[in-house]
Amino acid sequence: MIGRAWQRLRQPTLVRRMVLAQMLLLTLLWSLAVGFVMIDGSQEAMVSNRSMMQAIISVSDNLAEQPVRQQESLRLIDEAVREAYMLGEVEEVAPIMLVWQQGKLVYRSPYAPDGIRSAGPDQMEIVYIKGQAWRSSTLTHHGTRVTVLEAGGPWQFFVTLNSHGYYLLPLLISLPFLLLPAWLSIWLAMRPWRAVAQEVAARGPHDLRPLAGKPPHGELASLVDNINALLHRVQASAERERSFISDATHELRTPLAAMRINVEALQAQADNPRQQELLDGILGSNQRAARLVGQLLQLTRNEARLEAPGELAPQALDELLQDRLAAMAGLAQQRGIELELHSSGPVCVTGQRESLVSLVDNLLENALKYSPRDSCVTVSLHAERGQAVLHVADQGPGIAPELHARVFDRFFRAPQQEQAGSGLGLAIVASVVRQHGGTIALHRASGGQGLLVEVRLPQTPA
Repeated sequence: MIGRAWQRLRQPTLVRRMVLAQMLLLTLLWSLAVGFVMIDGSQEAMVSNRSMMQAIISVSDNLAEQPVRQQESLRLIDEAVREAYMLGEVEEVAPIMLVWQQGKLVYRSPYAPDGIRSAGPDQMEIVYIKGQAWRSSTLTHHGTRVTVLEAGGPWQFFVTLNSHGYYLLPLLISLPFLLLPAWLSIWLAMRPWRAVAQEVAARGPHDLRPLAGKPPHGELASLVDNINALLHRVQASAERERSFISDATHELRTPLAAMRINVEALQAQADNPRQQELLDGILGSNQRAARLVGQLLQLTRNEARLEAPGELAPQALDELLQDRLAAMAGLAQQRGIELELHSSGPVCVTGQRESLVSLVDNLLENALKYSPRDSCVTVSLHAERGQAVLHVADQGPGIAPELHARVFDRFFRAPQQEQAGSGLGLAIVASVVRQHGGTIALHRASGGQGLLVEVRLPQTPA
């Protein structure tokens, strides 16, 4: 369970990509806002505010005879400046104020480091204190001198702010609270996309009809249009392929029948054993070719019915099995194989009789072909939980389990197969099963030898 959860987390999704894009956009907007504040603050620096410095000089001169009130007033001005700059708790970048009267230092900001010297009168310069750059400005009037220092440059200002968490901390606090609303809004907005995906996933491999739902959203409507255009092209290609196979098989049946008649006529006139042997070989090849042509035509018709099913009617599957086993009795007797039928009673399915006959005939022919002489082919039919279950078991060599999925492909034959064949029998059976909404599976026959084919079709009440 943990592994599956980890795989789902690792798998890229559009929702996650859009949520990350929103988070990145929020981070970018916050960074731009911080940058604007830094640039704006640098343009309104206190060191260039001469009115503020003149006010400090005025307060210092007026309260020169009252040192206690002078200290208190200057402290209040210093705190007001810090609050105005919202930097009262960031000592490294808080403005520093120093006031001298008659060469004596009368006030010093609490966070002012040692080693500060004043700039020249009415000048602004960059000074370095403990490796940090500060902008320094001094104003002198009648023996009173005020020096103000601020952190040097927006970059230094940003680095100091970030070291105290003023940049990252708001992002870390706000992102989790925005994550769920962002995900929910994107998930709701992608409902039309999921509806289209569900409709595509519900389609079978032969359902090439255009998608029924066309959303009004421009981006999704374009995607649906392209999918419908692709389905139309695939359907046209499949129809051309079926038409070609159908036409070719119809055209081949006549010359194959004529060839068989001519070969049989030659057999009646040939006296040489060698000629008889050659004619037997030609006749056998003709029979295999005729069977292949018939199977191709049958497969094409079944696939056409799958895409455009005709009228379906209730079919008594038990009676159909009896008819087909009777029809195959001569072939089974010729090969020395016994046919057995076990039926629990009347079983009815809804379908097309011609297709169901094709299904049963191909299963029986395959079982008779691969069963050894003096063996038995067992056919059983019973109803189980609303399904008609058909079993056809032989005593032949069977099919390796790793090849069970591939033997339903057209023209696929198991390696080292000694019996001649076209590889179309099980493909025809699978197409009929799909046409009737059933399932097909291969198992090893009872006793560990041979193959058991299990077909399940929806049962119809009799």
